[in-house]
Amino acid sequence: YQPHTAKKLIKEAVYGLCEVYNDKIKKARIIGNPGCYPTSVLLPLIPLLKQKIIDPDSIISDSKSGVSGAGRSPSVTTLYCQVTESFKPYKVASHRHNPEMDEILTREAGKNVSITFVPHLLPMSRGMLTTTYATIKDDMKEDAIREVLLSYYKGRQFIRILPKGEIPATMDVRGTNYCDIGLVKDDGKKRLILISAIDNLVKGASGQAVQNMNIMCGLDENTGLDQIPYPV
Repeated sequence: YQPHTAKKLIKEAVYGLCEVYNDKIKKARIIGNPGCYPTSVLLPLIPLLKQKIIDPDSIISDSKSGVSGAGRSPSVTTLYCQVTESFKPYKVASHRHNPEMDEILTREAGKNVSITFVPHLLPMSRGMLTTTYATIKDDMKEDAIREVLLSYYKGRQFIRILPKGEIPATMDVRGTNYCDIGLVKDDGKKRLILISAIDNLVKGASGQAVQNMNIMCGLDENTGLDQIPYPV
């Protein structure tokens, strides 16, 4: 983003992906709150990379975000007349969150990972849906892969692994701190298709920050976050 002004503090900072680094967050003084795109990409992938179910060299993530995901700074490209009734990619293969994702995936895979990532803007105010494609290393059944995700996120109330045949949608997470994850195995190509949906302004931003604060302060993780979704 810009030159770091407190390099000496980097070593004690913990990456605040709540469902993955919970134990470290509890003991941390400084948290690096994940971006919205990385949250939607990393949560489905990390359990499968740790179990070596997918080939780290095959990962492609295609993310779609409401306009708020592109930030608040005034820009011609995010004006209403430029976005409405249109759909387009931006910062292709050059998005500033790509290195963040590569760093965490490399850590969890135990080898260098560099994914292809393409973000897109949707003509809506909020919501984010990411579709990730990866090659399955062995001939593992779709139900067995789903069980890996269910087991990894057992007891994590803000992660919802959807049953077979159900696909995440942004409307189902709007105004909430949930991340919905669905998957489909393309048997003919040994490809796994992972779909995740979050509200980029809650689980992808302030909601995850509150969740991190709750963990650090020893509060119930859902404090202030278990509200009725709101249509804004």
